[in-house]
Amino acid sequence: MIIAEIKTFPLRIPFKPGPTSAASAWGPKGLHAVDTLLTRVTTDQGLEGWGESFGFTGLPVTRRAIDDVIAPMCVGQDPSQIVALMLDVQKKLHVFGRGGPLTHALSAVDIALWDIAGKAAGIPLHRPLGGGQADLPCYASLDAYGDPDLVRHAVRQAVDAGFAGVKLHEKQLPMISAGRAEAGPDVDLMVDVNCAWTVHQAIAKAEELLPLKLTWLEEPVWPPENYSGLAQVRRTGMPIAAGENVPTLLEFDRLLGAGAVTYVQPSPAKVGGVTELCKAFTLASVHNVPVMPHSFYDGPGLLAALHTVAVLGTADTMIEWRYFDLEAQIYGDHLALKSGRVDVPQGPGLGIDPDPDVISTYLNT
Repeated sequence: MIIAEIKTFPLRIPFKPGPTSAASAWGPKGLHAVDTLLTRVTTDQGLEGWGESFGFTGLPVTRRAIDDVIAPMCVGQDPSQIVALMLDVQKKLHVFGRGGPLTHALSAVDIALWDIAGKAAGIPLHRPLGGGQADLPCYASLDAYGDPDLVRHAVRQAVDAGFAGVKLHEKQLPMISAGRAEAGPDVDLMVDVNCAWTVHQAIAKAEELLPLKLTWLEEPVWPPENYSGLAQVRRTGMPIAAGENVPTLLEFDRLLGAGAVTYVQPSPAKVGGVTELCKAFTLASVHNVPVMPHSFYDGPGLLAALHTVAVLGTADTMIEWRYFDLEAQIYGDHLALKSGRVDVPQGPGLGIDPDPDVISTYLNT
């Protein structure tokens, strides 16, 4: 069996009509639609595996990386030799950088190859990884609204849907306070500011936010690789989470070794897929730091996190669930929440394939 084709599918799925978001980390004029990049790997025997790269405004660059650089290196290779093939591609591309669009692109191919491996064996992905839990707790990861009333409305919807935790993408105290007031004291509240502040600003903001008893403050420091700066913010007593922008295992070791984080957040669609995500879990366990994967995805990136967490997660681990009101879901009704928990798919490979009607309707070529 060999890899016969690798094809990319950029999707743009709009939000349902309703309140528009404020300017956010994903677009300068607010988020009105979600851009997602799916990748399909097909073998000469007709098996198909699906992967996903980090999307949004960087999607065109990542797509070129797959189509023009990585696909030609992988077509004709044995899809069962996942670790060896991915390492070979990494070595050949290292002169162009160890992160960013190339690694995001490689992540999609790696996830798709693991999907094929499960399908070839007729078992769900979590089985060859070691078996695992049947369902997992999720927290609702919200859009950035920039308005206290919109924040309260979104938080109320998430709490009523059964989520035990809610993550805001807000930077100002009035919005974060509104989220805590609506959630109440018994709901985990996280805040992600996407590397917004200097170390001194982050320390001041962390001290300001301490009374709200956040479960964590995520990526408070610019640049994201300022691990000593993160450690300084953590010494205020604020739990810190980071790691979605950490590109390699060696950098994760530096992050963890610096005592920078309370929770570490490797991202399957950014760090190198299932292969590297499993290594990050092992490394985190050595440092006794819980893993909270970044899974701000709706497609195979989310499923990769589900299968890996089902095996390697601890009692602390929650799945990040992108709680957006989109016109369509990549998996239709086949992946749904029940009181804030999600079933780990039991079909072969990732367990579910993207809905072809959704792909054809929202393909953004």
